[in-house]
Amino acid sequence: MNLAPLTQRFVLHFGEMGSRWGINRTVGQIYALLFVSAKPLNADDIAEGLGFSRSNVSMGLKELSSWNLVRLHHLPNDRREYFETPEDVWAIFRTLAAERRKREIDPTLSMLRDALMERPMLAEDIHAQSRMKEMHDLIELGTSWLDEVQSMDSASLASLLKMGAQVKKLLQVKDRVKQAFKPTKAAPTEGDA
Repeated sequence: MNLAPLTQRFVLHFGEMGSRWGINRTVGQIYALLFVSAKPLNADDIAEGLGFSRSNVSMGLKELSSWNLVRLHHLPNDRREYFETPEDVWAIFRTLAAERRKREIDPTLSMLRDALMERPMLAEDIHAQSRMKEMHDLIELGTSWLDEVQSMDSASLASLLKMGAQVKKLLQVKDRVKQAFKPTKAAPTEGDA
């Protein structure tokens, strides 16, 4: 790799994490390099910086393009294609969420809807369908929430995520107040025995 030390560390880590997120190491490293780059890069720049073959870079860029995670640019008097990531990390988050939903969640919801339309006869299938209904309802609730989140501006989304700790604190206070005012059993008196 022909990168500055901090950039190289980030790129290597992102490649490792990419394999855990369902993308290959090469694609993860290409994305990481584009993300931290101060300017759009062309495939030759990327190949040189990462030490990859031009064909691996081209395939990685196609995959990133299919996920809508990179934008294509053309510079005046230059026939090469240049790539960059969106500047707004919340836009990246929204894109990833939408793409993962389209590729993973929507097909699962479709399968579950089909399964819930069936009329099972066996006890095992009746039980399985009941569990599938629970899963369907949870995923529907999550996707409805995600739809709301997707429509928020970045500042509102950041505020929402910061509220998690505040909500947790409020719930803890509520539990302490509830405990403090919890009726206690009165000690038995002589007449109660």
